[in-house]
Amino acid sequence: MNEHQFDKNLHINTVGEQYGFPKLAHYHRYEPTPYVGLEQLFSEYEMPDNPVFIDMGCGKGRVPIYVHHKLHIPTIGIEMDAGFYAEAENNKRSYLQKKSAQAPITLIHSIAEDYAIQPCDTVFFFFNPFSIHIFRTVIHNIWKSYEQHMREIHIILYYPPYDYLQFLHHGTPFELIHEVHLENETNINERLCVFVLKEA
Repeated sequence: MNEHQFDKNLHINTVGEQYGFPKLAHYHRYEPTPYVGLEQLFSEYEMPDNPVFIDMGCGKGRVPIYVHHKLHIPTIGIEMDAGFYAEAENNKRSYLQKKSAQAPITLIHSIAEDYAIQPCDTVFFFFNPFSIHIFRTVIHNIWKSYEQHMREIHIILYYPPYDYLQFLHHGTPFELIHEVHLENETNINERLCVFVLKEA
Protein backbone atom coordinates (compact mmCIF):
# COMPACT_ATOMS: atom_id res chain seq x y z
CA MET A 1 0.00 0.00 0.00
CA ASN A 2 1.09 3.56 -0.59
CA GLU A 3 0.71 6.44 1.87
CA HIS A 4 -2.78 7.39 0.68
CA GLN A 5 -3.98 3.79 0.87
CA PHE A 6 -2.70 3.42 4.44
CA ASP A 7 -4.50 6.61 5.43
CA LYS A 8 -7.69 5.43 3.73
CA ASN A 9 -7.52 2.09 5.53
CA LEU A 10 -7.24 3.90 8.89
CA HIS A 11 -9.91 6.48 7.93
CA ILE A 12 -7.50 9.36 8.58
CA ASN A 13 -5.84 12.14 6.58
CA THR A 14 -2.15 12.63 7.35
CA VAL A 15 -0.57 12.65 3.89
CA GLY A 16 1.14 15.82 2.74
CA GLU A 17 4.46 17.49 2.20
CA GLN A 18 6.19 19.01 5.18
CA TYR A 19 5.05 22.53 5.82
CA GLY A 20 4.71 25.17 8.49
CA PHE A 21 7.40 26.80 10.55
CA PRO A 22 7.20 26.12 14.30
CA LYS A 23 6.92 29.11 16.58
CA LEU A 24 9.66 27.69 18.81
CA ALA A 25 13.16 27.70 17.34
CA HIS A 26 14.21 24.29 18.65
CA TYR A 27 11.26 22.45 17.07
CA HIS A 28 11.38 21.14 13.51
CA ARG A 29 8.86 21.32 10.68
CA TYR A 30 6.09 18.75 10.36
CA GLU A 31 6.73 15.73 8.16
CA PRO A 32 4.67 12.53 8.46
CA THR A 33 6.57 9.35 9.34
CA PRO A 34 6.56 7.04 6.28
CA TYR A 35 4.29 4.04 6.74
CA VAL A 36 6.79 1.78 4.97
CA GLY A 37 9.31 2.35 7.76
CA LEU A 38 6.70 1.64 10.45
CA GLU A 39 5.67 -1.56 8.68
CA GLN A 40 9.26 -2.76 8.51
CA LEU A 41 9.96 -1.81 12.13
CA PHE A 42 7.02 -3.72 13.57
CA SER A 43 7.73 -6.78 11.45
CA GLU A 44 11.14 -7.09 13.16
CA TYR A 45 10.86 -5.47 16.58
CA GLU A 46 9.12 -6.56 19.78
CA MET A 47 8.01 -4.09 22.43
CA PRO A 48 8.42 -4.70 26.17
CA ASP A 49 5.59 -6.31 28.14
CA ASN A 50 2.47 -4.18 28.70
CA PRO A 51 3.71 -1.29 26.55
CA VAL A 52 2.40 2.24 26.45
CA PHE A 53 3.62 3.97 23.28
CA ILE A 54 4.37 7.72 23.23
CA ASP A 55 5.03 9.66 20.01
CA MET A 56 6.96 12.83 20.80
CA GLY A 57 5.80 15.30 18.16
CA CYS A 58 2.88 13.36 16.72
CA GLY A 59 1.77 15.93 14.11
CA LYS A 60 -1.58 14.82 12.71
CA GLY A 61 -1.61 11.63 14.76
CA ARG A 62 -0.44 9.12 12.16
CA VAL A 63 1.97 7.12 14.34
CA PRO A 64 -0.14 6.74 17.51
CA ILE A 65 -3.17 5.75 15.42
CA TYR A 66 -1.16 3.32 13.28
CA VAL A 67 0.47 1.69 16.33
CA HIS A 68 -2.89 1.43 18.08
CA HIS A 69 -4.36 -0.26 15.01
CA LYS A 70 -1.37 -2.57 14.53
CA LEU A 71 -0.79 -3.67 18.12
CA HIS A 72 -3.98 -2.78 20.04
CA ILE A 73 -2.03 -1.07 22.81
CA PRO A 74 -2.47 2.31 24.56
CA THR A 75 -0.84 5.10 22.58
CA ILE A 76 -0.16 8.76 23.35
CA GLY A 77 0.68 11.57 20.96
CA ILE A 78 2.32 14.79 22.15
CA GLU A 79 1.97 17.77 19.81
CA MET A 80 2.79 21.43 20.47
CA ASP A 81 1.17 22.95 17.35
CA ALA A 82 -2.50 23.78 17.92
CA GLY A 83 -3.41 23.25 14.27
CA PHE A 84 -1.80 19.83 14.00
CA TYR A 85 -3.22 18.85 17.39
CA ALA A 86 -6.74 19.70 16.14
CA GLU A 87 -6.16 17.65 12.98
CA ALA A 88 -4.87 14.75 15.09
CA GLU A 89 -8.03 14.87 17.21
CA ASN A 90 -10.15 14.83 14.05
CA ASN A 91 -8.18 11.84 12.73
CA LYS A 92 -8.58 10.04 16.05
CA ARG A 93 -12.35 10.56 15.98
CA SER A 94 -12.60 9.36 12.38
CA TYR A 95 -10.48 6.28 13.11
CA LEU A 96 -12.40 5.34 16.25
CA GLN A 97 -15.74 5.69 14.46
CA LYS A 98 -14.68 2.99 12.01
CA LYS A 99 -12.49 0.75 14.19
CA SER A 100 -13.29 -1.05 17.42
CA ALA A 101 -10.96 0.32 20.10
CA GLN A 102 -9.56 -2.09 22.68
CA ALA A 103 -7.11 0.41 24.16
CA PRO A 104 -7.06 4.21 24.50
CA ILE A 105 -5.49 6.76 22.17
CA THR A 106 -4.60 9.93 24.05
CA LEU A 107 -3.55 13.17 22.35
CA ILE A 108 -1.97 15.96 24.39
CA HIS A 109 -1.43 19.56 23.28
CA SER A 110 1.93 20.35 24.88
CA ILE A 111 5.61 20.86 24.22
CA ALA A 112 7.47 17.60 24.69
CA GLU A 113 9.64 18.74 27.59
CA ASP A 114 6.53 19.62 29.63
CA TYR A 115 4.94 16.18 29.26
CA ALA A 116 4.88 14.45 32.65
CA ILE A 117 6.26 10.95 32.08
CA GLN A 118 3.91 8.41 33.65
CA PRO A 119 5.05 5.23 35.45
CA CYS A 120 3.38 3.11 32.76
CA ASP A 121 5.07 4.89 29.80
CA THR A 122 7.58 2.50 28.26
CA VAL A 123 8.13 3.15 24.53
CA PHE A 124 9.08 6.61 23.22
CA PHE A 125 9.16 7.36 19.49
CA PHE A 126 11.06 10.25 17.89
CA PHE A 127 11.11 11.20 14.20
CA ASN A 128 13.64 14.03 14.58
CA PRO A 129 11.02 16.38 16.08
CA PHE A 130 13.30 18.91 17.75
CA SER A 131 16.87 19.96 18.52
CA ILE A 132 19.35 18.02 20.62
CA HIS A 133 18.75 20.51 23.45
CA ILE A 134 15.09 19.52 23.72
CA PHE A 135 15.93 15.85 23.19
CA ARG A 136 18.35 15.90 26.14
CA THR A 137 15.65 17.42 28.35
CA VAL A 138 13.08 14.82 27.33
CA ILE A 139 15.52 11.95 27.89
CA HIS A 140 16.38 13.42 31.29
CA ASN A 141 12.67 13.43 32.15
CA ILE A 142 12.40 9.79 31.07
CA TRP A 143 15.45 8.90 33.18
CA LYS A 144 13.96 10.62 36.24
CA SER A 145 10.76 8.64 35.75
CA TYR A 146 12.80 5.43 35.46
CA GLU A 147 14.58 6.17 38.75
CA GLN A 148 11.21 6.56 40.48
CA HIS A 149 9.54 3.57 38.78
CA MET A 150 12.10 1.14 37.35
CA ARG A 151 10.90 -0.70 34.25
CA GLU A 152 12.16 -1.57 30.79
CA ILE A 153 12.06 1.55 28.59
CA HIS A 154 12.60 1.70 24.83
CA ILE A 155 13.58 4.70 22.71
CA ILE A 156 12.83 4.42 18.99
CA LEU A 157 14.55 6.86 16.63
CA TYR A 158 13.43 7.10 13.01
CA TYR A 159 16.06 8.68 10.73
CA PRO A 160 18.20 9.31 13.84
CA PRO A 161 20.24 12.52 13.88
CA TYR A 162 23.92 12.05 14.65
CA ASP A 163 23.75 14.18 17.79
CA TYR A 164 20.83 12.13 19.17
CA LEU A 165 22.86 8.95 18.67
CA GLN A 166 26.00 10.41 20.21
CA PHE A 167 24.08 11.59 23.26
CA LEU A 168 22.37 8.24 23.83
CA HIS A 169 25.59 6.29 23.29
CA HIS A 170 27.89 8.45 25.40
CA GLY A 171 25.65 10.47 27.73
CA THR A 172 23.10 7.92 28.94
CA PRO A 173 22.85 4.28 30.09
CA PHE A 174 20.60 3.41 27.12
CA GLU A 175 21.93 0.61 24.91
CA LEU A 176 21.33 0.10 21.20
CA ILE A 177 19.54 -3.25 20.78
CA HIS A 178 18.11 -3.17 17.28
CA GLU A 179 18.57 -1.41 13.94
CA VAL A 180 16.23 -1.53 10.97
CA HIS A 181 17.78 -0.50 7.66
CA LEU A 182 14.93 0.50 5.40
CA GLU A 183 14.49 -1.55 2.25
CA ASN A 184 15.20 0.08 -1.11
CA GLU A 185 17.06 2.97 0.55
CA THR A 186 20.70 3.76 -0.20
CA ASN A 187 21.08 6.49 2.45
CA ILE A 188 22.47 4.83 5.60
CA ASN A 189 20.58 7.37 7.70
CA GLU A 190 17.28 5.89 6.45
CA ARG A 191 16.97 3.54 9.40
CA LEU A 192 15.34 3.06 12.75
CA CYS A 193 17.33 2.55 15.94
CA VAL A 194 15.91 1.05 19.12
CA PHE A 195 17.61 1.77 22.45
CA VAL A 196 16.73 0.11 25.74
CA LEU A 197 17.08 0.91 29.42
CA LYS A 198 16.43 -2.34 31.27
CA GLU A 199 14.92 -2.74 34.69
CA ALA A 200 17.69 -2.96 37.29
